[in-house]
Amino acid sequence: MNTLDLALIGNCSIGALVDAQARIVWGCFPRFDGDPIFCSLLKPNEEAGFFSIELVDHERVEQHYLENTAILVTRLHDHHGGVVEINDFAPRFGQYGRMFRPTMLVRRIQRITGNPRIIVRLRPACDDGNGRPTITWGSHHVRYATPSQALRLTTDVSITAILQETPFFLEDTATLLLGPDETVHESTAEVGRRFFEETALYWREWVRFLGIPFEWQEAVIRAAITIKLNAFDDTGAVIAAMTTSIPEAAGSARNWDYRYCWLRDGYFVVNALNRLSATRTMERYLSYIVNIAADAAGGPLQPVYGIDGRAKLEERIVPGLAGYRGMGPVRVGNEAYRQVQHDVYGSTILAATHIFFDNRLTRHGDKTLFQRLEALGEQAVRCYDQPDAGLWELRGSARVHTFSAVMCWVACDRLARIAERLGLAGRMVYWRSHAEHIHKTVIERAWSESRGAFVSTFDGDAMDASLLLLTDVGFLDAADPRFAATVTAVERDLKRGDFIFRYVEKDDFGTPENAFIICTFWYINALSTLGRRDEARALFEKLLACRNRHGLLAEHIDTNSGEQWGNFVQTYSMVGLINSAIRLSIRWDQAF
Repeated sequence: MNTLDLALIGNCSIGALVDAQARIVWGCFPRFDGDPIFCSLLKPNEEAGFFSIELVDHERVEQHYLENTAILVTRLHDHHGGVVEINDFAPRFGQYGRMFRPTMLVRRIQRITGNPRIIVRLRPACDDGNGRPTITWGSHHVRYATPSQALRLTTDVSITAILQETPFFLEDTATLLLGPDETVHESTAEVGRRFFEETALYWREWVRFLGIPFEWQEAVIRAAITIKLNAFDDTGAVIAAMTTSIPEAAGSARNWDYRYCWLRDGYFVVNALNRLSATRTMERYLSYIVNIAADAAGGPLQPVYGIDGRAKLEERIVPGLAGYRGMGPVRVGNEAYRQVQHDVYGSTILAATHIFFDNRLTRHGDKTLFQRLEALGEQAVRCYDQPDAGLWELRGSARVHTFSAVMCWVACDRLARIAERLGLAGRMVYWRSHAEHIHKTVIERAWSESRGAFVSTFDGDAMDASLLLLTDVGFLDAADPRFAATVTAVERDLKRGDFIFRYVEKDDFGTPENAFIICTFWYINALSTLGRRDEARALFEKLLACRNRHGLLAEHIDTNSGEQWGNFVQTYSMVGLINSAIRLSIRWDQAF
């Protein structure tokens, strides 16, 4: 049975998920939102859509990441004392003055002891699981051609053994390079060795310059590498997750395609990496959102865009994939692009604010960029008190959501601060006036006297977890008693065991069954803000224990069993881990 006990490998061009038996079960080519040629995660008990390396007479397996890298190490043991080690990765390193990140997966298989025999089964699918590629071969390669692309496996393994999936003795090291349909002019073994060494060096150097907290270092490093892998270097977009249609709960039909860039999620990701001093991803993302804003030409922003910046993400059901554990439907595309979500203006301007204040960045904000952002601010002013789908993307209803209004306030507040930074006194007064008006309106209409707390919608009485962010975005002071009262109300309404639900009201798909993981991290941060650090630290440790064996998190969690659900790996969840660790850790100068 498929589970989310998976490891992520990638290079910021492609990504793949590897299961506990060293079987690649998910991977899209030629980029994150491409055709899933490895799709057995959503096509159980089928004969295609995976890439396995199997040890004959297999007994047990050990698996871990190579320290401070995105390279996965799997050791397979047989009943006779034979051991093989598999190194799985996608090459990423500097070369010729630029980043080398080909659409390639590398699998290096080394004999450690004994006389192990292995079987290589490479069975790509195509057309969203509906078809199989045309296969041709040469002396040292196998070519897999689909209507949209062609991939080539270059190897020093017997081509007959690959094609016929026959077992063979592993004498020393075998190398498998699956990538573009191009001739490899060097020795396959030498290319694999060099790519391995250069990729390991790249990741270790990247990690070495992270500004990590003293406590929970390993967890934070793994989270940082993971969200870095979800950033698409070519455009700067950040995807919400590598997968589509992993359901939020068993049989829920809450199955969505997350292989796109939500402006809200992107902001949280780059802000977390920036706090760790990994500024390059943020700079690339800023270029992405500036281009998105320019294309909007002063009109409304969508909540989500393609990783290439395209606006239309038409949603369709894919009949060739049965779904995770057979729980369909499987969707490609996401109708959320049609939704109205007013918080996007605050998220976009928050991300761009860094470029005006962070002197580490190579590019600095100027009056021209500020004027582009002002168009988004005008949208925020127009829509802050208008109904929308909210950050939880309700498909069947629209209300005036408190978080959306607060983020419209954020847009105006940050524009006022940027204007002051640029010496534009008139514009600073203009945006400060709008911010004050929106702030006053939210206070009047989102505060419930009967609940003694802020509520999720204007003039409503229900709670949602986004209210835990009121101090994080600067809307309320941490010492404001209204924030403590709101946290208490969230605890009372949304806490189930150790976890916080995003909301508990019945929606288009029924009552939510599992907890949205990021919300519990928000709650941990709120506890810390209120001085309840011991509670926060204890809950943080419990949440860390819910990660899979590789330190990774999906979107949702079953509050009873602890099983993870939802798309994987979820950037939002990994960002929550980083932010809470930074907030809760003792300082380095207090550690010794």
